[in-house]
Amino acid sequence: MAIVDYDLYQVPPRWLFLRVETDDGTVGWGEPVVEGRAATVETAVEELMEGYLLGEDPARIEDHWQTMYRGGFYRGGPVLMSAIAGIDQALWDIKGKQLGAPVHELLGGRARDRLRIYQWIGGDRPAEVGEEAEEKVDAGLTALKMNATEELRRVDTPAAIAEAEERLRTVREAVGDEVDIAVDFHGRVAKPMAKKLAAALDPYDPMFIEEPVLPEQNESLPAIGAKTSAPIATGERMFSRWDFKEILETVDVVQPDLSHAGGITEVSKIASMAEAHDVALAPHCPLGPIAFASCVQVDANAHNALIQEQSLNIHYNEGSDMLDYLKDKSVFEYEEGYIDIPDGPGLGIEIDESVVAERAGDVNWHNPVWRHGDGSVAEW
Repeated sequence: MAIVDYDLYQVPPRWLFLRVETDDGTVGWGEPVVEGRAATVETAVEELMEGYLLGEDPARIEDHWQTMYRGGFYRGGPVLMSAIAGIDQALWDIKGKQLGAPVHELLGGRARDRLRIYQWIGGDRPAEVGEEAEEKVDAGLTALKMNATEELRRVDTPAAIAEAEERLRTVREAVGDEVDIAVDFHGRVAKPMAKKLAAALDPYDPMFIEEPVLPEQNESLPAIGAKTSAPIATGERMFSRWDFKEILETVDVVQPDLSHAGGITEVSKIASMAEAHDVALAPHCPLGPIAFASCVQVDANAHNALIQEQSLNIHYNEGSDMLDYLKDKSVFEYEEGYIDIPDGPGLGIEIDESVVAERAGDVNWHNPVWRHGDGSVAEW
């Protein structure tokens, strides 16, 4: 058995799909993308496929992962690890389909029967989040996530903190204490303001505070954590177990992205490392259905999986949404805030190739570039 062909599809709103085919006709799907850098990652995938994987046995997933990672003198980083991630997802999809089993069975079986999910409210510049929160809860969700703030200056005014506090207070009052609300600082907040903001939001009991500072400033996480009783979560811009090992004694929740942090193979290892430190897993996934399906397979197997992000109706999704590319959209229906663990082979989803082909093209999505009042670049 050998890998004989592959195709890459840039699809809206901002995703890159990989289709890998073997000589017996089995097809596996992956989602290798860095949002805003789809063309760059596409080139990295082509290099790995053309230079190494074509003609290889798809079953040797661990060896392929190690070869793609260690086979180059320079390694790691968002582009290479995202390329590896999408290929890894596709190889697991192929293995599951050939063995007639979902990936989580191949990882050791389910540790749970259903998985709790959350959904975004508000946008990059959050407003009117109270009404939207009520709508999501009425639709059957029990956990939400929102951006804490717009851009902040390195040291900003008390009014900026008060505005963020008021938004979270509005949501908490709208949904009550039975609903969890995660708050994403999005790396927009410098260390001095992160400490102030964490303390100000603490009375409203966030489920967790996400990425309170950029990964380059992870050494400041203990000081920020001392200002709040909320769990500290981070990891969407960290790409391997070697990145995560530096923070496991500092954080409460790790958030590797299955399309950025080396795929199913690597995130399963990150999850086990986190479990040994009594740290929860909540994979980052504001992406498409293949990335989400990959997350669900790892979450099903990981005892420390807490909750799963998903992108349905997220503010980025213009032109297409997560379920548009699936033949069976019911596979991810939620009830009481949970989805059932899919039991189909491989990733447990069936991609509608006709929709992929119809919508594929150059996807020129880039995140906005914000600037402060003095003209300097702000963190988005």
